[in-house]
Amino acid sequence: MKISFCPSRLIIFLCVTLLVSPLPASANPHEYLLDNGLKLVIKEDHRSPVVIQQVWYKAGSMDEVNGTTGVAHALEHMMFKGTDSVPTGEFSRRIAAVGGKENAFTSSDYTAYYQQLHQRHLPMAMELESDRMHNLRLTQEEFAKEIQVVMEERRLRTDDQAHALLYEKLMATAFQAHPYRRPIIGWMNDLEHMQVSDAQDWYKRWYAPNNAVLVVVGDVDPESVLALAKKYYGRFSAGKIPSLSERKPQIEPPQIGIKRLVVKAPAKLPHLIMGYKVPVLKDPKNDWEPYALTILAEVLDGNAAARLNKALVRETRVAISADAGYSAIERGPGTFYIDGTPSEGRTADELEQSIRTEIDKIIQSGITQEELARVKAQVVASRTYQLDSTFAQAMQIGRLESIGLSHRDADIILERLQAVTAEQVRNVAEKYLIDDSLTVAVLDPQPLSETSSSRNSNIELKH
Repeated sequence: MKISFCPSRLIIFLCVTLLVSPLPASANPHEYLLDNGLKLVIKEDHRSPVVIQQVWYKAGSMDEVNGTTGVAHALEHMMFKGTDSVPTGEFSRRIAAVGGKENAFTSSDYTAYYQQLHQRHLPMAMELESDRMHNLRLTQEEFAKEIQVVMEERRLRTDDQAHALLYEKLMATAFQAHPYRRPIIGWMNDLEHMQVSDAQDWYKRWYAPNNAVLVVVGDVDPESVLALAKKYYGRFSAGKIPSLSERKPQIEPPQIGIKRLVVKAPAKLPHLIMGYKVPVLKDPKNDWEPYALTILAEVLDGNAAARLNKALVRETRVAISADAGYSAIERGPGTFYIDGTPSEGRTADELEQSIRTEIDKIIQSGITQEELARVKAQVVASRTYQLDSTFAQAMQIGRLESIGLSHRDADIILERLQAVTAEQVRNVAEKYLIDDSLTVAVLDPQPLSETSSSRNSNIELKH
């Protein structure tokens, strides 16, 4: 829910050497650190002649300040507007010309750019991506045009989308101090007053090799990729950027009571979102609650036989949909979501009470060993399926590295998920799914106009 997708001379050459030795040749992934602080993770996958390059910057909307919300996402757009050597639009044209794909995305925690193409074109992709890491051309003329695109994106994807608007208002209410309360795309007022200098300041502050992770996955030779990374990324100096551990902590004050809000927006039916504050993964080897919360979400909404769908949609028919979600991989505080749409003639209050009944059943009676075994089998199956995709492998590596964990934690996470007990699942439900950590958002549907309905059905934004 937190990711917004979009496409968009320091002349001194540095002799780049490794600060740490590479892992043994048999290790895969391969990890390197360049002198300028750029972390490089390479994973070999020789099943097809394809390569994925991703550059992850450890800066997202949570690093913004009031008055310039949305600047991380706005700069993502501007990254496709060219450099002195690569004119506007040329980046995308060159990737497309060799049959490749490219895009970018911004989240609360990070911003990332990627290309997927034949492995023989990796040098070109590295040359293009490294060029805009340091040499981006940010002009008033291009920014004035692109910020209008961003504002229209906000209108189409949030202001005119009732469920997205409800989620945005939920987050703004649930969090009192933490920057997760601000939308990734930014508040409209901030976008309307944003200047090119805001984007320039963001670029200078965060876009540097020592604040980035370069991930390469595919049909590659690690030593060749390392040589390319030295050639293209190694020539830039490190910036004066605090590491994740050095940045000022942004601690959310404890919630001391239930929060409720109602949002009026054009829609056919009501909608309900219940968000509980929960912990996230900080110590993969020793934490256990995030793993139990992950299993709990799967028990509630992991398959057609999961509790919410079975009880609320198929049996009582109080809802036409009911879902649960939780991510243990976040830089900031976690939220455990349960949401749903009541059936016609039923209310959001009835749905909330039905959800509470299902939670109480878990707290009072726990989950069955059969449920636990089924969910764990799904986790393993999902992991196996993920390994079939080079893009998903790169995403897993980049995401873990960008929030302060290690790509090597992936195996530990899987092992710890498989070790979760039924009692641990019951314990986290009892401890965290309580009113004192709960925010409830209800959509009060307003009449739909033909104009807005037609406009929303034709949304397609790509950069």
